Amino acid sequence: MFEVGFSEIVLIFGLALVVLGPEKLPRLAANIGRWVGRARAMARQFRDQLETEAESLKSTVNETQTGLQSGIADLEASLSSVGRDLNETSKQIDLELTQPAQPDPAAANAQPDNGPNEHRT
Repeated sequence: MFEVGFSEIVLIFGLALVVLGPEKLPRLAANIGRWVGRARAMARQFRDQLETEAESLKSTVNETQTGLQSGIADLEASLSSVGRDLNETSKQIDLELTQPAQPDPAAANAQPDNGPNEHRT
């Protein structure tokens, strides 16, 4: 793109010395130096701020990831427990359906209830 070599800088400095004179050139160079220093300081501050924000975002992402992994582990444990409960219940239902019905001994000894007695005096 646009490159400035040593010879171009010397030429620009010579032209500035002729145009501005020896009295204004040192003040102009000092002002340019201050502007460049301020620009560098602003760039450094901006870079530091960006790095701080990036680190903050990284830590937030890591915390969120850890929380999600913990939640997933808890959910997997809960689902596993529900699956075991369902399997046990299914086995019990299958067992009850395949066994023949046995009469209840308490029901066999009980007298049949014919309803309310209608004896009036």
